[in-house]
Amino acid sequence: MEPNLKKLADNWKNYLDHDILDENTRPIIQRSWSYCKKHGIDVNEGKGAAIDSAQIEQILEKNQELLKIARPIMQNLYEIVLSSHFVLVLTDKNGILLDTIGDEIVSMRASELRFLKGTVWTTDAVGTNAIGLALDEDAPVHVVGAEHYCISHHTWTCSATTIHNVKGEVIGCLNMSGESRKLHSHTLGIVVAAAYSIENELALSHTYRSMNASLNSTEDGIFVTDENLNLQWMNYGAQKVLHLNMDQFNAIGFNNIFKKMDVSDESWNPGESTRYYTDVTAFIGNQKIPCSANISRILENDKIQGYSIGIREIKHLHTAVNRVSGNVASYTFDDIITQNAEMKIIIKTAEKMARFKKCILIEGESGTGKEMFAHSIHKASHFSAGPFIVVNCACLPRDLVESELFGYVKGAFTGALNEGKPGKFELAEGGTIFLDEIGELPLEIQAKLLRVVETYSVSRIGSQSERKLNIRIIVATNRNLEQEVQNKNFREDLYFRLNVIYLHIPPLRVRGDDILWTACYFLDRLNLEYPEHAKTFAPDFLEGLKFHHWPGNVRELQNFVERTFYLCTETVISKDYLPLSERKNVTINNVLPLTHNPSLDDLVKSNLEKILKQTHGSVEASAEIMGLSRASLYRKIKKYKIDIKNYRCSSQM
Repeated sequence: MEPNLKKLADNWKNYLDHDILDENTRPIIQRSWSYCKKHGIDVNEGKGAAIDSAQIEQILEKNQELLKIARPIMQNLYEIVLSSHFVLVLTDKNGILLDTIGDEIVSMRASELRFLKGTVWTTDAVGTNAIGLALDEDAPVHVVGAEHYCISHHTWTCSATTIHNVKGEVIGCLNMSGESRKLHSHTLGIVVAAAYSIENELALSHTYRSMNASLNSTEDGIFVTDENLNLQWMNYGAQKVLHLNMDQFNAIGFNNIFKKMDVSDESWNPGESTRYYTDVTAFIGNQKIPCSANISRILENDKIQGYSIGIREIKHLHTAVNRVSGNVASYTFDDIITQNAEMKIIIKTAEKMARFKKCILIEGESGTGKEMFAHSIHKASHFSAGPFIVVNCACLPRDLVESELFGYVKGAFTGALNEGKPGKFELAEGGTIFLDEIGELPLEIQAKLLRVVETYSVSRIGSQSERKLNIRIIVATNRNLEQEVQNKNFREDLYFRLNVIYLHIPPLRVRGDDILWTACYFLDRLNLEYPEHAKTFAPDFLEGLKFHHWPGNVRELQNFVERTFYLCTETVISKDYLPLSERKNVTINNVLPLTHNPSLDDLVKSNLEKILKQTHGSVEASAEIMGLSRASLYRKIKKYKIDIKNYRCSSQM
């Protein structure tokens, strides 16, 4: 039913003059008129309030996505209602007009009311109107003739509804205004449908951006082609793996890049939707990039519309495998516990050599810490971000050594996996491979290892091609390799290739107080793990440790301390827990007069005080002796609350 414009005007006048409302006055209009009257809005005004140009530019920039999506929908709607003499208006969430499209005559009339881009049309600014009410109520609203509060709007009919983002938040308003005598019952429905279309497009845009961000956040390469394999889209990961942008990719062509990836119709099995390649090469000029890949057909009504392809560079796949497998270094040079001068020199040498890519040979008895040095070298090198692959050559079955180290291709031998398998050297790409017990390798494997060390490339069993390697090689042995060469058990040429940088780790028995330092370190760790069973060493127990030969070195000492900790039922571990032979060597005369257990901190502090006294409090000289930086020494002085002035004063007395 069309509203009676004269009756609306009479009702409006009665309300202004006598506060009397017709019983048919809509509640939403009643609330708005009451608000306007209470806040002193002038019924003779009603012109939009303009904001300054600088501010409107900022507002337009902030709402550029809304404008971009709404504009074509508004344009289509305007063409539909062109003969209806209406003007379409888009506002932001604050009722500021962002865009207008409309009939020229109607637009001219609207401009007289400053119904223009950059003006404010809230209830507070211009009284009761469809834009203001829609924003106030967050609902579709139509306001006809004298339902408007300001008299200059009484010849207008307006229909408006809010626009929401994907979170349901109001971000704007769409309004259609025209002459009140041109009112059509479907106007509000048309506006609501248009606003709904805008919201749908906003949701699609948000989904696209979210998917695009997700696809670009992965290291994996993803790209989409049409049915003729012309590239339509690729993510950053694909550009990074292939070192190509879209134009460069299409210039080379899919079939020239992935020469062995057959996607022809006849190559697909019935019901097959996705195909996987564990070893495919991307050819980019003279460069060969080994990848794993999967390809899926995009079908519509059983007709191929294109392909979706995912690729991952093999080295990234290996990195993920190594991360899951725990192929990471655990120790740094700071974890090597020593106060022995020779050991400090070895550590300094290893720290310097870690910067270079050359092979490192580490010799030393079992249990001296060769693997800990390998870990530390890796962590201090340029390869620290890569994997740390440990291979115990003595544990590899003789018939599997070659395949474990160098890998194999599909069908290389009976029992080989269909997709082939990378060897340890490939898995170490970008990181370090540590070959422990290198002296146990068979001579025939040593020959192939020599080729890897010489060329830094590896060839899988059954393959005719080589893969370049960017790795650091560290080897270790408890044998004398030079003697093994003389005994014809180790290749001389391989020995010289491996022995570029040489480290010899001395046994624990010749490292003086390191026996006590290390024992106390292991006890401190056990006390932290089992605080309710914390223990200390008796002085006679510590003295007895010095008499043992420790053929198993640090590993043997660690096992002995742990076993003693678990067996001892008292809080003090005495000489009674020493082996009988060492117990006999402990006498009252050679026991240190210690009143409490020397924890690792006690020993560090005692040693530091002794050196400061020796150097008369010289930080520089003390740091040099201890193999520390001045900053590190100052931190220790602060930690142990040592007053360095006491040592400087003592030299002057």
